[in-house]
Order: sequence, then C-alpha cells, then structure tokens
Amino acid sequence: MTSTPADLSASPTPRLALRGIVKQYPGCRANDGIDLVVMPGECHALLGENGAGKSTLVKIVAGVLQADEGEILWEGAPVRIGSPAAARTLGIGMVFQHFSLFDSMTVAENVALGVDWRGAMADLSRRVAEVSARYGLALDPARRVCDLSVGERQRVEIVRSLLQDPKLLIMDEPTSVLTPQEIESLFAVLRRLTAEGRSILYISHKLAEIRTLCERATVLRGGRVSGTCDPREETAASLARMMIGTDLAPPVRAAAPRVGEPRLVLDRLSLTSETPFSTALDAVSLTVSAGEIVGIAGVAGNGQAELLSALSGEALVAVPEAIRIDGVAAGHLGPRRRRALGMGFVPEERLGRGAVPEMSLADNVLLSAHRAAGMVRGGMIRFSRAKGFAERVIDAFHVAAAGPRAVARSLSGGNLQKFIVGREIMQNPRLLVVAQPTWGVDAGSAAAIHRDLIALADAGTAVLVVSQDLDELFAICDRIAVICQGRLSPSRPVRAATVEEIGLLMGGVFHLEETSHAS
Repeated sequence: MTSTPADLSASPTPRLALRGIVKQYPGCRANDGIDLVVMPGECHALLGENGAGKSTLVKIVAGVLQADEGEILWEGAPVRIGSPAAARTLGIGMVFQHFSLFDSMTVAENVALGVDWRGAMADLSRRVAEVSARYGLALDPARRVCDLSVGERQRVEIVRSLLQDPKLLIMDEPTSVLTPQEIESLFAVLRRLTAEGRSILYISHKLAEIRTLCERATVLRGGRVSGTCDPREETAASLARMMIGTDLAPPVRAAAPRVGEPRLVLDRLSLTSETPFSTALDAVSLTVSAGEIVGIAGVAGNGQAELLSALSGEALVAVPEAIRIDGVAAGHLGPRRRRALGMGFVPEERLGRGAVPEMSLADNVLLSAHRAAGMVRGGMIRFSRAKGFAERVIDAFHVAAAGPRAVARSLSGGNLQKFIVGREIMQNPRLLVVAQPTWGVDAGSAAAIHRDLIALADAGTAVLVVSQDLDELFAICDRIAVICQGRLSPSRPVRAATVEEIGLLMGGVFHLEETSHAS
C-alpha cells in the first residue's frame, strides 16, 4: 500500500460528502435528496430495506450511475464522477453485490481488467497471491472463475478492490456468502484499513455485523434518509425498526413438526469431479421427509455446488436410485422431469441461473412455473397466465418492481431473490430445494421468507435448505447436516446441536464411516 496513516487522516475534512442526491427512474424516485458524510478512518454503514435506494446511491459514488441532482464533494472539493475509471482515479473502490467477473477467464485475468493492469501477467499473479495471503482471502490466480464457488468469487472482487489502493472502499453485502470464519477474517481486514485512515462505506442486512463493525450508520427508507445513529448503541431490533418502520415478527418453528413420508432420499450419492478444482461427492446419504426442514451447512467450495447440480438434474448421476423423489429413482432425470415429480428449486446464483437478466419477470416465471400454473395449453403459451402469476408473486412477496414486465436485472438483488423464492413457493411443490434463501435480503424480508418456508413445511412440503448462514439454519431447520470435502455428516436435531459443534463439523471433524447413512 502506498498511503500511510499520517497522510490519510491528518485532515478533519470529510472523505466523501453527498448533498441532495436525486436519482429518478420511470415511475420510481430511487434517491430523493440524500445527504451523507463519510470521514477518514470511519466504517460507515448504509442501511435500508431492499429497494430503499442503497445500491443506486453507491453506484453514483462509484461512477456507474449519474445523479440527476445534487453535489458530490471528495475531500472537500466538488467532483463529477463520470465513470468507474474516474472513481478509481480518485481512490474509490467498490465490491459489488453481483459479481462482475468473466467465467471463462482466470482470477488474475479478471483482476487485470478491473485494475487496468499494463504489466506482465506473472507480476500481477504474484501481487494477487501476496494480497490474498496478507488478508487471509485465499485465491489461486491461475484458476478459472467458472471453477470457483460463490464465496471464492467474492474474494476475487475484494482482492481486486484492495489492489487499487483505495481511500474509500464501498462494500455491498460483502459477507452474504462467507462463512463465520471468513467473516472474521474480512472484519480484520476492514479494521486494518480504517486504522490506516481509509474509509469504508458498508452495506449489509446482517444487523449484528453492523453493530460489531461500524461507528456510524445512515438509514434509508423509500429513497430518503430516515435517520442516522451509532449502531453500537442500538439493538438489532431497534435498527430493524428504523429500517422498516415496525417491529420484526421472528419466524417460529414448531417444537415437534409432523413428519410424513420421505420425499427426498439420497442413497450413497457419488459424483466425480468434472474439473481439477471441483469437489467430488462421496457417498452422500440423507433423507428429507414431508413436513420437515433440513439444513446443510458448510464452508464454500466443499461440494455444495456439485450437490445442488445433482439435485436439480443439471448433473446426472450414474446410479438412478442414488436420488429418489417421492420414491421414484430420479438420478438420471433432467430438471424438467424432476419438476414434474413435484420438486421446486432455488439456485445459489439468482442472475443467470435463477432468472435470465434480460427477460421480464413474467417471462422468467414461464421458465419454471409453466406446468404448475397452466401457462401452456396445446403447445401455445398463455401469456396472460404468466403475467398474472408474476403479479401474484410480486404482491405476495412484496417485491419492489415496476410490474411483471420489468426485466430481472432491473431489480435490486434482494428483490430479485424474493421474486425467485416466491415463484417456487407459489407452485406448492412437494419438495423444495433452496440454496442461500435470504442472500442479500433485508431483515424484514428475510424474516418473511423464513416464515413462508416454515408455512410450506407445515403444509406438508419437504424443504432442504443449503446455506452458509448458521443463524438462518438454526432459526428454521429441524435437523442440520454439514458438508465438507464432498462428504456429508450425519444430521442432528437443531435443538441438540450447538454452533461450536457445527463449526467443528464444517472443519471436517467427523468420521468417514458415519457419513454413509446420514438421515
């Protein structure tokens, strides 16, 4: 790093000051006269519900968008940030919620594009390795992005920003796909940066993180500033109240859910590695029955992606009986035929796999819900049915969107997540497999999704949740298993498990012979 604590923190002038920022979209005023001040050496939280205007505001600061009205002051001087390159020149770096990476390129090649590298790639690879090692964000510069887990892709974004030597680092939901251990490592990085006098503008829906990390918070509601506070002096409940204007209703899981017939049975499911960097599945066994919610925890890159591909039908397995859905051998069936058996599926990646970015919400529901909602008859698409279904999802799950004709990429990450989860739930599946159900979703919406999953299970659906959020799994699940290096631990009742025990399992501390019949 070229900057020193002295030259970054000598002046009390704000690092960044926003005055009266306005951004208008057709039918939506995303930012309505927003004022914000971030000081040198400060970790400043930006809070708000999905659609409150947070992402729009930070994209203006990062040069991705231009404000319609208002003024930006950088270290006391008015500036116009006309592009991301102009922002980088000032010393503004950003880690986006949706990754801006090319799957077919290596880690080093993606970093080169983001930092305008002009030197030898070997030198950049060494720099990537040095920075990732220094900050505990393990990365192999030679790996292709398509072979990385979501958590590893997040590390690429963070390392790429750190290589730009930023004075202000904007982080949009940086811990959404990180494990507790990775989060602690990231927090150590951020504390080191602020101790050097650098500023952090931190967006997160995890209120406990905000209270631990940040000294000040600006809260947005409906595109306006609804208040500022010191989050260390607030409770998670009071912060949530500032964001949504009411108290949260936490999910409540029955002490003894009514468990019915097995809906999903994995019997020694094995899957070979397709690439040198993927994880082979080794004799994974698990049963999920009607009326229960089973969670799978684990550190990113330990086989979750491969397991989800096998469950969805994207990856077929050699032994059809290794996956049974409602008693039917399904290991050789593709996604369409598994849906015909009553399975719903929410993938980890919402843009690209959960929804086609350039297609409307109505067209996106047609992709996975056409059978359940009768959108096709006699080979003809009934577009009115698709539009009506999308409208019901928008209304029922409080999705902030311009209507069913809005394209998927126009939604904030949290609102798109609510739409995808709602699309699957409203099909009333007999089995629902959902990955990271509340990734990037605000506290109020996360609680609502949890309640909906519980209600679905109470109605008789078997629900399998794959998540890195242990708080989420402990809140809604009846049983938890852990995946590590492609092996699955025996599941255990949530009420008999502790976070420490699950943490040990995430580190692989379970016996190989116990994994053959986890149920």
